[in-house]
Amino acid sequence: MVADTDCFEAAEPKRHASDDAPKVIAAVDLGSNSFHMKVARVVDGRFAVIDQMREPVRLAAGLNEKTELDQAVRERALGALERFGQRLRDMPSHNVRAVGTNTFRRARRVTTFLAQSEAALGHPIEIISGREEARLIYLGVTRSTAPTKGKNLVVDIGGGSTELIIGRQFEPLSMESLYMGCVGITREFFADGTIDAQLMRGAVLAARQELETIEESYRCIGWDAVFGSSGTIRNVWQVIQNEGWSQQAITANGLGTLREALIEMGRADKLNLRGLQPERTAIFAGGVAILVAVFDALQLRRMTCADGALREGILYDLIGRLDYRDVRGATIEDLSRRYRVDQEQARRVAETASFLLGRVADSWDLHDQRHGRLLRWAARLHEIGLDIAHSQHHKHAAYILQNADLSGFSKQEQGEIAVLVRVHRRKFATQAFDGLAHGRRAQLYRLAVLLRLAVVIHRARCDVNLEGLEVEAGADSLSLTFPSGWLAAHPLTEADLTQEGAYLEVAGMTLRVA
Repeated sequence: MVADTDCFEAAEPKRHASDDAPKVIAAVDLGSNSFHMKVARVVDGRFAVIDQMREPVRLAAGLNEKTELDQAVRERALGALERFGQRLRDMPSHNVRAVGTNTFRRARRVTTFLAQSEAALGHPIEIISGREEARLIYLGVTRSTAPTKGKNLVVDIGGGSTELIIGRQFEPLSMESLYMGCVGITREFFADGTIDAQLMRGAVLAARQELETIEESYRCIGWDAVFGSSGTIRNVWQVIQNEGWSQQAITANGLGTLREALIEMGRADKLNLRGLQPERTAIFAGGVAILVAVFDALQLRRMTCADGALREGILYDLIGRLDYRDVRGATIEDLSRRYRVDQEQARRVAETASFLLGRVADSWDLHDQRHGRLLRWAARLHEIGLDIAHSQHHKHAAYILQNADLSGFSKQEQGEIAVLVRVHRRKFATQAFDGLAHGRRAQLYRLAVLLRLAVVIHRARCDVNLEGLEVEAGADSLSLTFPSGWLAAHPLTEADLTQEGAYLEVAGMTLRVA
């Protein structure tokens, strides 16, 4: 039977004339060293900054031996977020993107702190993977510099990680996020402020060890232009330029001179360098050591300092989402092709799941656009595990979705999609929801019920006409009333729905079918 597509929700919202009106958007970068906020007005696909703030939180410095954040740094972070929140609180959440980077990725037991942080900011906070951070950095750099014809190498040294990306124009070709940052290297080698030749040699060697796994492959790919981003590299450039060691770019010779100057001065609190930002003094030697290692490993001669970085990348990515050019859609398409998903079956399940969502959105408080997106994404990918094995394929799929580097997605989004896919068949594994933020569990639970029903309805892998189906939802119940004679004409579907009712009953949901 042919599906009645008129009864399904549209895959994406339609554009309106008001969409062309100027928008105000904001990026919040919760880095391992500093928190940044940038507010901009969008005009003709580009942005003009109208407000920005920076808070030197030193988040990475607050990690103890158990990689837990101490109370002092938590209080500093929440104070900064409250100040950011005063500026952003009246903005719609879909116009704000806040991301946590390396320290948020590393820190243990951050669920409560993350909830407190979101309350202070007034907007959701995404914890992004290292490669997603790299993608956004590359986007910010290349959209903020003059176009180049060849390949670009972009290097960004943060407080907790260093990203290296090779790309052509706006498209990254290779992305890496390495576990080394100026705060971490400083804590390991320059913790008491001493800077000598032996400590600097050890710091550079440690950074070279991190770079060892990528330097050969990066040299093979090659590049035509080199750009550095982030506060660390910008401050290095300011010092080299102000001290007269180079006037065009960061050069290998100028960087070597800076390294020797740090060793000669001997201590972080005695650094006397023109252009050195006071708040970076304590971690400057660590940043220089990493940059020296990058120059050595990749045999660089010069590096141009770029204006754009992660925050600008977030803003440009946000513009794409608002203009319905969301990179996450392309990621879903790529993943479904890579794992040879049955596209017709994925379409059927996605359409029926969206249809059911439209009928219960009021009763189950599922109005937010992200609910529809999560449900569609999960429906499109619920069978990727079949490419590994039919047995337990829902578990294989969940593992992939939880652990893969998915461009555009936060770790929370990946976790939520993974849970929906994990519970889409067989017994309803309620324990899969335990790792989710408490405030999102009830909504994800209900989305999972809708996905399961869509899968059951299309178990025969054919189109189904749902015209006339009535759907009613209670707090812990769902009723499906089919047109007269429909169930009699589809006895296998009726049996599947009866089995599904038994699964859901164990999970605390009553399914009524008539």
